[in-house]
Amino acid sequence: MKVAIGQDSHRIDYHQKDKKLLLGGIEFQEDYSLSANSDGDVVLHAITNAVSGITGKNILGKVADDMCKRGITNSEEYLKEALKYLEEKIVHLSISIECLTPKISPKIEEMRKNIARILQIEESFIGITATTGEGLTEFGKGNGISVFACLTVE
Repeated sequence: MKVAIGQDSHRIDYHQKDKKLLLGGIEFQEDYSLSANSDGDVVLHAITNAVSGITGKNILGKVADDMCKRGITNSEEYLKEALKYLEEKIVHLSISIECLTPKISPKIEEMRKNIARILQIEESFIGITATTGEGLTEFGKGNGISVFACLTVE
């Protein structure tokens, strides 16, 4: 058994109206997006970092930056690149999202289904929780979104 934690966070960009807000590959109907060179899907970025924690092959950084320069801005592609190095079987993924907005709970099942599709695992292997953190951090105050992903493999 191996366990790895991946984390990522992005600032909310209230001025960029032409970019969609994606979390876990699912579109949220908000009037803002996340600041990033890519689509800014902070959930998929955190999962990618957790996979990198298992494999030792860092994808977010030079590999993803090179992909972005080639016009590949879909974070699902970064996660798929990371998964190429994963030899172990995923047995559980826990995702914790901290933000004031958007409301995460209405989209949790859709996110679980999409993440399970990408990882090629059962939906029941994925847990997703969300919190505002009582507004104690910049994320809970509405300035960004932070995600932790804990990946267990065997």
